[in-house]
Amino acid sequence: MITLNNREKINKSKMRVGRGIGSGKGKTCGRGVKGQKSRSGVAIKSFEGGQMPLYRRLPKRGFNPISKENIAILNLEKIQSYLDNKNINVTDIINSELLKKNKLINKNAVKLKILGTGEIKDKINIVADLASKSAIEKLEKIGGSIQLKK
Repeated sequence: MITLNNREKINKSKMRVGRGIGSGKGKTCGRGVKGQKSRSGVAIKSFEGGQMPLYRRLPKRGFNPISKENIAILNLEKIQSYLDNKNINVTDIINSELLKKNKLINKNAVKLKILGTGEIKDKINIVADLASKSAIEKLEKIGGSIQLKK
């Protein structure tokens, strides 16, 4: 049962250090004796006694987003070289699954982007997530098709 005379104090007053031996926080004010930490105005942030500090032990992360999507990038000249080397057939529909199966792109790639560097001679069908304007232009010029996933 809490009554007015035995309840805990709500507004506790601040401890006034250095106000005599009877206060329990007189003389050294609970700071111990001597040394850098007993002086006023000293802040030793992240100092670990000469040991390599934590913030310097950990690797730098920079501005690379952690949840970045892995996008496999393929130029038209690379696709042409795969066709020339018989890694993929002209009749196949070129998509990320086929390229992953043949180990032509990284298995961790989430999306496939087609870029327009180089020339392509064969008429091919591509299914990709992203494509540059020049790549679409070049493919349509030779009669191939590119289908973009939404």
